Amino acid sequence: MGKILIIAGSVSDLELVKKVEEVLKEFNVEYEIQIASAHREPFKVLEVLQKADADVIIAIAGLSAALPGFVASFTTKPVVGLPREVKLGGLDSLLSMVQMPPGTPVGVVGIDNARNAALYALQILALKEKDLEEKIKRYRNMLKLEERMEKVVEKSE
Repeated sequence: MGKILIIAGSVSDLELVKKVEEVLKEFNVEYEIQIASAHREPFKVLEVLQKADADVIIAIAGLSAALPGFVASFTTKPVVGLPREVKLGGLDSLLSMVQMPPGTPVGVVGIDNARNAALYALQILALKEKDLEEKIKRYRNMLKLEERMEKVVEKSE
């Protein structure tokens, strides 16, 4: 099965890292967690990328959020950017990730949306892993069922 690298720019991103980790554990997917800043430790980021045995990378960053783009510029592996709300409602992070120059794409999810970052990375792995694809389908069906159950409860109150 494929592997995911979760790289966060700072220890202050660990709350989101844990949320990504929860989803990956649900799907029993192997992952690695690293903390390295594109601004303060660019050579450490490069070292992490060179040593990583991952098929997909989730890069978490706030403020100027250079990490996902920096990572994407040094790999051809898919990079999922997870913007973190620190200031400006997280728009600074989001915009710095989605406005990448041509040729250096980063797939970006919503601000602080760790669950979607994990699911997006899992969907990429599922392109080659049919068992994982089936798990994702079951997960989505479960979400639909939960949503319907909530509506029934709301009507009965």
